[in-house]
Amino acid sequence: MNDLEESLPRAKNYRIAVKEEGDRVIFLRKIVPGGTDRSYGIQVARLAGLPQEVVERAKQVLWSLEQSNSVGMLPRRTAPVKPPPAPTAQLTLFEALPNPLVDELKALDIESLSPLDALNKLAELQARARAQEKQDKKD
Repeated sequence: MNDLEESLPRAKNYRIAVKEEGDRVIFLRKIVPGGTDRSYGIQVARLAGLPQEVVERAKQVLWSLEQSNSVGMLPRRTAPVKPPPAPTAQLTLFEALPNPLVDELKALDIESLSPLDALNKLAELQARARAQEKQDKKD
């Protein structure tokens, strides 16, 4: 993207100014002229709320690519960077964490419930799901 400004006469590069603190980035909400030689995709993913396991795995992959520079496109960092710890379990991007409500719903024997018991159980599960959603929004 940065090279487009050189090859297209009307193309201009702009970027969001950032302040870096260790591996954390603060986006300063200021647009400045020029391109960047860094990608902040991992930080954006963290800010977007992706699971920490996904963010840590992305850091590990980036570190590996930077060390090997295998694709020939990633600039090496000037300061040495130690690799992040290996993840304990790899999650896919859209893999959901275990949910006790879903587990309870799967284990429910609907054949043995009366219609009234089924409605009561459904109302209970719905109330717990709403309470869990409220708690998740607070966190």
